[in-house]
Amino acid sequence: MVLLHVKRGDESQFLFSTTVDAPLETLIQQITAIYNGRLKVDRLCSEIPELADHGITLPPNMQGLTEEQIVELNLKDEWEDKCMPSGGAVFKKDEIGGRNGHAPNDKMKEVLMKTVEAAKALISKKQAEANVCVTMEMVTGALDQLRGAVMIVYPMGLPPHDPIRMEFEDREDLSGTQASLRVIAEDECQLWWAAKEMQRGKKVQDYVGKNEKTKLVVKIQKKGQGAPAREPLVTDEQHRQMMLYYHRRQEELKKLEATDDDSYLDSEWSDRQALKKQFQGLTNIKWGPR
Repeated sequence: MVLLHVKRGDESQFLFSTTVDAPLETLIQQITAIYNGRLKVDRLCSEIPELADHGITLPPNMQGLTEEQIVELNLKDEWEDKCMPSGGAVFKKDEIGGRNGHAPNDKMKEVLMKTVEAAKALISKKQAEANVCVTMEMVTGALDQLRGAVMIVYPMGLPPHDPIRMEFEDREDLSGTQASLRVIAEDECQLWWAAKEMQRGKKVQDYVGKNEKTKLVVKIQKKGQGAPAREPLVTDEQHRQMMLYYHRRQEELKKLEATDDDSYLDSEWSDRQALKKQFQGLTNIKWGPR
């Protein structure tokens, strides 16, 4: 088993298990699918709390308008009655004006929020710290959990313009958003290891040999961005431990220096001639006026 620690820049993403015989074409497809799938889960986990707090998204022509403007323009949300949350709605106005304010009750909100936390944990970057490899099945499982929770709370479904439904149906429009910069299309994806691009058409063993017990740090990025920065010789944690060691050592040296007192050499008990002086009557002699 070859263990790949996938990073984007200096940011850890996930661990992926493969073999030395794996074609890089297939490997890049698998890693790209997991990488983009995790981004989709993250986007859903940021949108669903808004659904839980303020209900479904208003139609595009009503978003951002005040109540007076909606009345003046004679606009009506045709999905408001069709997409009511299970158990009834609790009104909570969306100050931004993006959602209709008919939020799920506390019980249904809890269903959504617990599922969000479970989905986050399933594809979390902390899985890499725990040496857990992320698979496409785990990403799909997180998406299915989120989809199931939304269906429980909104059995009639969400409006077609709601970003959560668009994400589930792979119709999301990320143009002009920061999220679009993070997504990498499969045909634009490159894997880099040891400042070398791992070329499609080759196998993993062409770069690392036939040792299956290998762990590599590979970096994923878009084509045309050049070689990513090399990995530092020491990790942040190793650097922190080194600085901590040198600080402790410096403090120890300061304490030793402070206790390195040789004033005892002036004491009577340390005088090698003390016995001789005593016999000669030269002890307790004081100089100066009486």
